[in-house]
Amino acid sequence: MSIMSGPLCGGTSEVQEANDEVQRICDEEKAGKKFEVFTAKSYKSQLVAGKNYFIKVHVGGDEFLHLHVYKMLPYAGEKLELHGLQTSKAHHDPIEYF
Repeated sequence: MSIMSGPLCGGTSEVQEANDEVQRICDEEKAGKKFEVFTAKSYKSQLVAGKNYFIKVHVGGDEFLHLHVYKMLPYAGEKLELHGLQTSKAHHDPIEYF
């Protein structure tokens, strides 16, 4: 039995269902882009000097995107930066570090 309950610093978490915070991150990152829908479905996170989010987003029909969004630490204003985007994903595609 492990005494660690969360992810190790630098490692990614297990896949989790998206929550309101993850949806807000997605809403900010789609600014200026047109999608039929833009709904966060699941994500992994990674603790670094801030937090990386790897988010699976449903964009309509059978299409999904994977976003890599970095959230800065509180002293830096918790700003969000889009660090990567993978298109042409499907619901069954695993969320991986990119």
